[in-house]
Amino acid sequence: MKKLSPEYYRDLEEIQAVDFALVELKLYLDTYPNDQQAMQQFNEYAQQAMQLKRNFETKYGPLQQYGNSYTDGKWSWRTSSWPWQI
Repeated sequence: MKKLSPEYYRDLEEIQAVDFALVELKLYLDTYPNDQQAMQQFNEYAQQAMQLKRNFETKYGPLQQYGNSYTDGKWSWRTSSWPWQI
């Protein structure tokens, strides 16, 4: 199994925290669709999530499949860690 750096885990945990906040805000907005402050917060987290994922992929390779992440010229999917390896 490939040894991953502590920064890898820190960066991944930060993405997971922001994604969790987005899920919770989405559920809240399903119930309160006119809450402008929640919508603004959702958009801020969405922007933050995109930036975190872009940075993560630049450092470590693709994060999501099915067209949600671009690939590099090396097709890094086969060299990246699998979910059960992290």
